[in-house]
Amino acid sequence: MHKRRLSVAPMLDWTDRFYRHFARLISRHTWLYTEMVTTGALIHGDRQRFLRFDPIENPLALQLGGSEPVDLARCARMAEQWGYDEVNLNVGCPSERVQSGAFGACLMAEPDLVADCLKAMQDAVSIPVTVKHRIGIDQIEGYDYLRDFVATVARRAECRVFIVHARNAILKGLSPKENREIPPLKYPYVHRLKQEFAELEIVINGGFSRWVDIEGQLGQVDGVMIGREAYHNPWILAEADRRVFGDDHPLPERADVIEQLMPFVEAEVAAGVPLKHIARHLLGLYQGLPGARSWRRMLSDHALLKSNDPALLLRAVDEVEKAIRSAA
Repeated sequence: MHKRRLSVAPMLDWTDRFYRHFARLISRHTWLYTEMVTTGALIHGDRQRFLRFDPIENPLALQLGGSEPVDLARCARMAEQWGYDEVNLNVGCPSERVQSGAFGACLMAEPDLVADCLKAMQDAVSIPVTVKHRIGIDQIEGYDYLRDFVATVARRAECRVFIVHARNAILKGLSPKENREIPPLKYPYVHRLKQEFAELEIVINGGFSRWVDIEGQLGQVDGVMIGREAYHNPWILAEADRRVFGDDHPLPERADVIEQLMPFVEAEVAAGVPLKHIARHLLGLYQGLPGARSWRRMLSDHALLKSNDPALLLRAVDEVEKAIRSAA
């Protein structure tokens, strides 16, 4: 069985180390990804800030943004040295800021350069090197474009893992948010890719929010990557170990997850991290349950967060658990 059978997408401002620690307490096996980190940030910036993570987060992949093979190879070595399980190249981000740096989705127009980048990374490390990309860019709608891109990269770079966001990227005229919603999803393109390249590991990404859909995809591709649903409704991950990875350990309770998270939160706050930087990732924990509104209100209340007291999380759990018992 492929290790990336289920993964959480790299999401800027969302999949930081605080979210990942929290997510790992819900699912032991789901593959996690960092936010995209540019090669420039790692080579010239605060490396500790961008690469630091808790070993509990593994299996964990570092996603890189860049288009210079030498720089990407250097950063891939950093990923391996720091203990990441995979390094991934971003060929899917459509933002204009990324385009101005000549990387992200605009690289889909340059499969030979993508192959050079991935080959340089592979030559530098022993951990898996993977690529995440779209099915096409702008008005290029045909399947052939996607097939040729994958064929070139697989042949020239010997890349074996392709994570495919099943939408086009519109490089001009749509915001990154609109690019996640407006271009239509074309799952059959990704299914066909797996049929034509059976030897490759093909992971599908885009729009998954229900287990019935996730499990349906797992019959046609090697893995499913979920994005916003795993952030806004993190409890979807609670059944991942049993449904996807065959691990029948008892399901945790939401309150238990917060209790397990407390030592980490206390240590981070003691080290100077504002509680709000962690609490913002927990807002969706009780989504759909009685007391969910109270939970969100307490964890986003500026006055309550100002005291920087981790015990706020436990008080919020008490409130919501009371509401759940009352509604039973």
